[in-house]
Amino acid sequence: MNTHGMLALAPQYTTTGELLAAAAERRGMRVEVLPAHGSAAAVPAGRECHYYGGPLFAAGVVDDLAVALLEPADGWLATLPFAYTRRRVAEVTLGDARRLTRPAFVKPPSDKSFPAAVYADGGRLPGDPDLPSDTPVLVSDVVTWEAEFRLFVLDGRVLTGSQYAAFGRLDAVPLDGHRHRDAALDFAADLLGACGDTLPSAVVVDVGLLTAPEAGAPEGWAVVEANMAWFSNCYAADPDRALDVVLRSAGPRGWLAGRDRGFWRG
Repeated sequence: MNTHGMLALAPQYTTTGELLAAAAERRGMRVEVLPAHGSAAAVPAGRECHYYGGPLFAAGVVDDLAVALLEPADGWLATLPFAYTRRRVAEVTLGDARRLTRPAFVKPPSDKSFPAAVYADGGRLPGDPDLPSDTPVLVSDVVTWEAEFRLFVLDGRVLTGSQYAAFGRLDAVPLDGHRHRDAALDFAADLLGACGDTLPSAVVVDVGLLTAPEAGAPEGWAVVEANMAWFSNCYAADPDRALDVVLRSAGPRGWLAGRDRGFWRG
């Protein structure tokens, strides 16, 4: 808990930013919404800063804030054993993905440069000239998720979480009291025990329950993806516990642990 630090928010309003700001203020932290022109001049000298917001805005302020942004490797999902993905996942270039002749779920690994979606074939992918053919993307088999959960993880342990979708539709429900709570946490514990060292110490991991499988994938629990905690919606998770993960994921560079240096963005 950093009662003397400051939480700097990107200027774009989000409900998660509001929830995290309230949680930070409850523990005595200062909260500042940074100006839209990207200057961090409002940050008081000597303050230990943390950040919550988007990566594009962050690129212009993190040096002034002296913040280290932690994020999982772009191809992390593709490196997991099949037991944790239960579907084929590959990291390829956008040029390769554009040559697909089958339906596939295609997404940018960490940014939102184009919509993450099921594409009938590679020809349906965006042809934007600002997206060069060597842009990395993740391609996976099309599956159906009965329920998807966002888990806020700190030092290999789930602090809080929330269902965020059911059968592809937004449906935020607290993890505590959920009928799948124990199964989701058991799967996460197994995953983190086996692969936790491949993730930052503070991260968001999305897991889900597969049903009506396609492409031969068995039913059961699987990893959806991993994300930067400093740019993740907390949905119905406990914002006070989520804040602990966010603060570590985008905190003072002087606090950066050795294990996290490989996950430092930029």
